[in-house]
Amino acid sequence: MREVSDSLGVVEVPDEALYGAQTQRAVDNFTISHRRMPERFIRNLARLKAAAARANRHCRALDEQRAEAIEQAALSVAAGAHPEQFPVPVLQTGSGTSSNMNMNEVLARLAGATCPLEVHPNDHVNCSQSSNDVIPSCIQICALEQVQHELLPALERLEAVIRKRAAELSGVVKTGRTHLMDAMPLSMGQELQAWAAQLAECGQRLRECAPRLAQLPIGGSAVGTGVNVPAGFAARVAQELGALTGVDFSLADSAFARMAGQDVALECSSHLRATAVVHTKIANDLRWMSSGPLAGLAEIELEALQPGSSIMPGKVNPVLPEAVLMAAAQVLGNDGSIALAAQSGNFQLNVMLPLIADKLLDSLQLVAGACGALERTIGGFSVNTRRLEETLAANPILVTALNRHIGYEQAAHIAKRCFAERRPVLDVAAEETGLPREELAGLLDPRRLAHPQDPAGG
Repeated sequence: MREVSDSLGVVEVPDEALYGAQTQRAVDNFTISHRRMPERFIRNLARLKAAAARANRHCRALDEQRAEAIEQAALSVAAGAHPEQFPVPVLQTGSGTSSNMNMNEVLARLAGATCPLEVHPNDHVNCSQSSNDVIPSCIQICALEQVQHELLPALERLEAVIRKRAAELSGVVKTGRTHLMDAMPLSMGQELQAWAAQLAECGQRLRECAPRLAQLPIGGSAVGTGVNVPAGFAARVAQELGALTGVDFSLADSAFARMAGQDVALECSSHLRATAVVHTKIANDLRWMSSGPLAGLAEIELEALQPGSSIMPGKVNPVLPEAVLMAAAQVLGNDGSIALAAQSGNFQLNVMLPLIADKLLDSLQLVAGACGALERTIGGFSVNTRRLEETLAANPILVTALNRHIGYEQAAHIAKRCFAERRPVLDVAAEETGLPREELAGLLDPRRLAHPQDPAGG
């Protein structure tokens, strides 16, 4: 152990630690949970420090030697070096000051090893910054990077696979279901196109949110006024961040608003919640459609990925859709936590920033991962056309097509006979209506009913 001092006194820190007294105090104090800040957050915090060092050099707030040493140290951490040096847990001081100082202390130590001048964590690494503008900015940087580089591409791949399968299955007609009960027919292509349309809207919402995520409160300093921040610093940080991340950033119209509130993080989370709900619908549809294979719907067969039971030989379960459902449940829970945390904007600062960072980044990763699981599932299932044709032929609800010709009451009577006698609608309708069987066959053709606006029946 070695002794290190801060404004509160002396602290013992492990010899191998690159961090200093404030990090050690955080490790000692915050023992509620040992869950650390996300790796993505640490890397982007380092990128933000590198951008700040460049901006401070440009504004002459830091000398060339210190700025260069800090930048290089920060870039090494951003590349994944020294992950063990960031032990501060998520449940820490609500401003994220402990994580900011953890980064400052590590970078000061690393920079000091290559710089002939002293490098101080506050005076130099944290120059022109405050935890109160750095941590909210880092949350937005992480979220936007993940949305643009991972989530939107994953959504687009999933949508493309669904549309491809929908085109392949456009001629496959099946029994529709409302309230889980037999309804009028539709094509499997139409069913899948609905999923694709839902996902397209999810992507649209996230794209609309992206410009707000890109507007950072950096430069707001302690309370949003920009105290101790040189002119041009904030704009330069945004510019340098773009160069480091490949994402375009700008400055928020009001640093006060982005520091005191976490509305944009909550907005992003709400879109992730909506996407998770869409994933839930798709995963449950897949489970129902593949249920059985003897006592269920058995409309499709999912790819067999692993044995389904430790006691029932031959059983295969819809494991990927189930994993997607669990991911969606966690995203909904994360959104609830973010909503509660976003309420904690007291005067000039939200004081649950680390929790928001952790839950938002977790949700982004879960939704992107769930897209991949669904892509594999939908791309790999096969269709049981024989089963679909059997259930279609026996579906009494097809009689709905005769409403305009014989009226609702007589159609309901025919449907009841079909249910009771387990006979096809065509046979019972021919007996009850007196209409020619050929005309009835045309009116009751499932393909025509699945495409009522198309005279050719799809």
